[in-house]
Amino acid sequence: MTLRHYFISDDLDDLDLLEDQLEHHGVEKPQIHVLSNDAEGVANHLHLHAVQSLLKNDVIHSGLIGAFAGVFAASVMLIGVHFFALNESPAGWLPFYFLSVLIVGFCTWEGGFIGFQKPNYHYSRFEQSLAEGNHVFIVDLDPAQEPVLKKLLESHSKLKDMGTEMGAPHWIFALQHLLYASIERNLFSSSQVHHRETRQKEIDSSDVSD
Repeated sequence: MTLRHYFISDDLDDLDLLEDQLEHHGVEKPQIHVLSNDAEGVANHLHLHAVQSLLKNDVIHSGLIGAFAGVFAASVMLIGVHFFALNESPAGWLPFYFLSVLIVGFCTWEGGFIGFQKPNYHYSRFEQSLAEGNHVFIVDLDPAQEPVLKKLLESHSKLKDMGTEMGAPHWIFALQHLLYASIERNLFSSSQVHHRETRQKEIDSSDVSD
């Protein structure tokens, strides 16, 4: 399990530099995100990549809560069916199994719908700061990577430390790392992709001239 660090800054250039430095020290891109209301500003920085739209709201978290609630409700219903011997009809258990699936599906959908209208519960505390034009820098680190961040922060005094929480499991980052190259163009805006391609061409030209 990783440890997730949160920082606030009003300087995207400084955050861009920090992400570049972290990547050069072995921190993978999927471990670093920026939450900001300035989508264009983030897109126009070479190294920054934004929190995806789906993760800005609470769809996944609320959907899971809805699913658990649906499983509970369906279980209570099935227990009631057994207790009152409603399954002894010619239809047996089949209609009740079907109804339990509908209950779980509806509760999951309803939870996701409610979550779509709310900010991600991890990020809700930053709403005011984001509205004021600040940006939230999020990085998930393995214990062995913690000294890297600590050292780099010495040259990034503009960052305000907003605490830590338990991060994502290692297997999620491993999966993201494997898929990242193939889906990168779908994750970034066209302007950011253009900046990356232009930068790569400059590097290639420099290598040829040398």
